[in-house]
Amino acid sequence: MSILLVEDEEALAGYLKSELGNHGHVVEHVARGDLAYEAASDRDYDLLVVDRMLPGLDGLSLVQRLRERKTKTPVLFLSNLGGLDDRVEGLNAGADDYLAKPFAISELLARVNALLRRPANMNEPQILRMGEFTLDRIKRKLTRGDTPILLQPREMGLLEYLMLRRGQIVTRTMLLEGVWGYHFDPKTHIVETHMSRLRAKLGDDIIQTVRGSGYIIRAPQSDA
Repeated sequence: MSILLVEDEEALAGYLKSELGNHGHVVEHVARGDLAYEAASDRDYDLLVVDRMLPGLDGLSLVQRLRERKTKTPVLFLSNLGGLDDRVEGLNAGADDYLAKPFAISELLARVNALLRRPANMNEPQILRMGEFTLDRIKRKLTRGDTPILLQPREMGLLEYLMLRRGQIVTRTMLLEGVWGYHFDPKTHIVETHMSRLRAKLGDDIIQTVRGSGYIIRAPQSDA
């Protein structure tokens, strides 16, 4: 699932991005409310995780403006303001859930998963099909026909990222940013290693290498 994380505490943002990524989500991070508004206006995310106290545009105003423009993406507020009135204010602004800081990562993940399971979250297809393969983005399961294929969280995120961009060349930099959350080159073979493992499970002909450019999925999309 694609998540926009809006958090100005650098250490916390890095931790949350890593944990959400380890559970198969593709996380984009911004530290300002105005930048988040631009991002959420330009792209459909599956979930917004938003801190209330933000530079540029505070979280309440951000969510209110998005709701005014009919953005239906679920929103989870994170905040040091955890009183009853604060939670009510956040929910009335248009948030779907509210989690006070500090929190356990297990609770955050449970709330994220609960919001992502809601049927109203239809900005992107929840079932992705590619030839014989079916990827259920809610259950985080891949099958080939009736046979399940076990993928590790990063492999799942990698395949999901590619399937959502079927027919498009995806560069190594795009994968580092979109799947791993890196905005720099770690100078490792992390993409190539996971790509090799994924291909071993899917078959070498599914994900093709475009020499000097990146990767692409050209497998036919099933109409089933």
